[in-house]
Amino acid sequence: MDLGLDERVYVLTGASRGLGFATAACLVADGARVVLAARDATGLAAAVQRLGGPRHATAVSADLGAPDAAPRLVAAAHERFGRLDGALISVGGPKPGPAQAAGDAQWREAFDTVFLGTVRALRTFADALPAGGAVAVVLSTSVRMPLPGLGISNGLRPGLAAVAKELADGYAGRGVRVVSLLPGRIMTDRNVELFAAADDPARARAEAEAAIPLGRLGQPEEFGRVAAFVLSPAASYLTGITLPVDGGALPYP
Repeated sequence: MDLGLDERVYVLTGASRGLGFATAACLVADGARVVLAARDATGLAAAVQRLGGPRHATAVSADLGAPDAAPRLVAAAHERFGRLDGALISVGGPKPGPAQAAGDAQWREAFDTVFLGTVRALRTFADALPAGGAVAVVLSTSVRMPLPGLGISNGLRPGLAAVAKELADGYAGRGVRVVSLLPGRIMTDRNVELFAAADDPARARAEAEAAIPLGRLGQPEEFGRVAAFVLSPAASYLTGITLPVDGGALPYP
């Protein structure tokens, strides 16, 4: 199936590695061009080269928590490639730990970066898109079911899904789509770190796999293919939903 991505341009945050980079790789493989954003300038430079160099990708070092970050990314897309057709918003999760152990400062820091930074970027990108554009927000299956040991994330992600749905309805009249993606246990660096922090990492991984109906952890490229489809013109009638990419782990549809 032709996704209609040829020559289209997408901004991806948190894209020097993990789910953001995996999505960028899938978009580029189908002919799109990408603007990668992350705080790690060295990682971004390496990611651009892995995607084939400046003909296919460019990079902007940015912290999504900064108010000027999203406008800078929109400007970079237009300056480098002459257009913008969509965006993937991926923000690193808050520090793990139970909700009752997190102090006010941790909650405020996570809110500013994870929640407010995402909402600000979503509005900025959606405002800049033409009809047919799309924004995908990378959240978590904690939108539907709290995850043990991720108290702050459990508190913020469901609210972001609700905001994304409201914005999807608001932007639909302009032909701009908004979708939330809910990755489950996918072997990104963050999940590697979470397993490593367990008392028995091997057992923690085995238990995680046993809870997934497909019987295994996901790979970043499996998420990337779903995200690339959602952002593409092929998904033109898809908006306002929360889409799990979790191997069937959520206990209800």
